Amino acid sequence: MPFARPVRPAAVLLTGALLLTGCGGSSDSPTGSATRSKPAGYPVTLDNCGQKVRVEAPPQQAVSLNQGTTEIMLSLGLSDRMVGTATWTDPVAKGLEKDNAKVRRLADNAPSFEKVLDTEPDFVAASFASTLGKGGVATREQFEKLGVPTYLSPSDCVGKDNSGDGDGSRTEPLTMDAVYGEVTDLARIFGVEERGEKLVADLRARVKKATSGLDAKDVTLLYWFANSQSPYLAGCCGAPGVITRELGAENAFDDTHKEWPQVNWETVADRDPDVLVIGDLSRKQQTAETAARKIEFLESDPVTKNMSAVREKRYVLLSGQAMNPTIRTVEGVEKVAAALRKYGLAG
Repeated sequence: MPFARPVRPAAVLLTGALLLTGCGGSSDSPTGSATRSKPAGYPVTLDNCGQKVRVEAPPQQAVSLNQGTTEIMLSLGLSDRMVGTATWTDPVAKGLEKDNAKVRRLADNAPSFEKVLDTEPDFVAASFASTLGKGGVATREQFEKLGVPTYLSPSDCVGKDNSGDGDGSRTEPLTMDAVYGEVTDLARIFGVEERGEKLVADLRARVKKATSGLDAKDVTLLYWFANSQSPYLAGCCGAPGVITRELGAENAFDDTHKEWPQVNWETVADRDPDVLVIGDLSRKQQTAETAARKIEFLESDPVTKNMSAVREKRYVLLSGQAMNPTIRTVEGVEKVAAALRKYGLAG
């Protein structure tokens, strides 16, 4: 990414210097003052999306470039070790509002590389290769040349091809294990392993509770993320695929491996899904971002207004984060399961 002006050398030097300090304290509590000795259990080295990530000490000035990684860090109680977040689609998850308010938002969308460096980060994480890669904030190599280790969500690289246009395609179906693995990795990097184990256990328990006794094998779902003219609809194998498989239902576009293919409304109407799962986004990048705008379009457009789900108003409203591979995909499982029961479509 080209710079608007040269990066200040002081910011680079300070960023590198942060990685040379270590801290004492237990593996599951925030670290104290810096010392010259490495804390127990460090350095931590992980294999991540084809790269080695080496962290010399628990990060103290972390930046999260996507809402998904931000909410994991906040859920792990790490707000006091974060100096910036960016790229938001929705309000923060319930229960995380106070911690989120403590962390500076660098941008609602992608910040500049220089703005991130101005926070003097000692660790940078992102949910998507489009954010932490060419055409995004910066590449991993650009950060790591300055001594800043980076982490990319495995859900955006394991079994996924991001080389083409759009949002990439899945070579194999995503599972929640990729998200749980991300929680475990970040907990290890920050030295809060017990918190990570508890968070994963809680998420697993919520999925089990939501799907217990559910029979939705005859239900067809369609997931609409954004854009009314050329809608982005979920393919077979991303986060909506996780939700669909957990419920035992069928995705109307299971025949495409693209993450979010753009499909014309005539094709959608022909498939006539039983339920429309609608993204309710607060960002302002595409047409029909909010659920209200989407429903207004569906009920007025001559192609869509006669679809069964539209006539019966069988809608499920989800946050963008619940439709992305994040810990809030569990929220998606819960809400879609509850809606299917409400509509009498599943036991």
